[in-house]
Amino acid sequence: MVNIKDIARRVGMSPSTVSRVINGKNHVNAFKRERILSVIEETGYVPNNAARSMVLKRSFTVGIVIPDAFNMFQRQLFSIIERYLDSFGYHTVFFFAKFDGSGEKELLARIQSERPDGIIMLHEIREGDFYSCLAGVKLPVVTATFYRDAVPSIHVNETEAAFDGVTHLINLGHRRISVISGSECSFGRQRVEGFFRALEQAGIPRDESQVILVGNYTAEFGMYGMRELLLRNGDFTAVFAVTDELAIGAIRALEDAGLDVPGDISVVGFDDIDISGFLMPRLTTIRQPLGELGEKTALALHRAVNGGGAAKDIVLPHKLIIRESTRALPRRRR
Repeated sequence: MVNIKDIARRVGMSPSTVSRVINGKNHVNAFKRERILSVIEETGYVPNNAARSMVLKRSFTVGIVIPDAFNMFQRQLFSIIERYLDSFGYHTVFFFAKFDGSGEKELLARIQSERPDGIIMLHEIREGDFYSCLAGVKLPVVTATFYRDAVPSIHVNETEAAFDGVTHLINLGHRRISVISGSECSFGRQRVEGFFRALEQAGIPRDESQVILVGNYTAEFGMYGMRELLLRNGDFTAVFAVTDELAIGAIRALEDAGLDVPGDISVVGFDDIDISGFLMPRLTTIRQPLGELGEKTALALHRAVNGGGAAKDIVLPHKLIIRESTRALPRRRR
């Protein structure tokens, strides 16, 4: 059976260098790391995690908290995070959270029972004692896609990003713009804030009747939200949906109503999930840097688990991606 010393002899390096790579330590240059990983793959070497766990008194497990109704963006993100965690030598365990207080308390009990080395939050928890309880048992926590005081947080500037998306519509001549959002998470509220900020800067009056709040951020609820908008008055030429999935559902409802996108209504989404570039029409959206978001989240948790310092708040750049779901409004309709 191949062991660390065998790997070290094959690559011409010390066993300690090989061990650092296996254990996800950062103090190995890229060339050496790639050489070691290549030989590990060639030989089929598998580290003895059980022995490692007993010696270091760690589980080498990271918990990822996601909502029980998670969306496509979260699915893409946690797969990236999982890949980076695997490169650091961690296994992942998923904890599903519900949007209610009792479900959050049950979640806390499960986490405390299983005692992973750290927790990555892809879902906001409203239970007040949740984070303090984890801090009390010295369990490192990192939040991704939203900000939480006192723990490392990796996210984009939600308000600024939404502002850019809505400003794009305004620059195309749209002034009667609606928004579809959920109400449960801070990112939804921040994106709606960016929506109103863009209207205010353009001198467009605030109209609360153009705001639809739905129960979740999925395509199904986007369809419900658009149907409600059409029933209210239909007096809008563009819609900002605070997630791509909401935008996809909204487009479906518009098509069902015999309306054309972008001929009758322009639509902007948020996230730039994989499918957004393959829709008919392709979706104009705000891109979150998924790869960087996943990498920095995993790295922040890895550093926290190993006692290293981590930035408390990392704000990543966003980008407006202009595709076919938006168009300039003819002057007679402005």
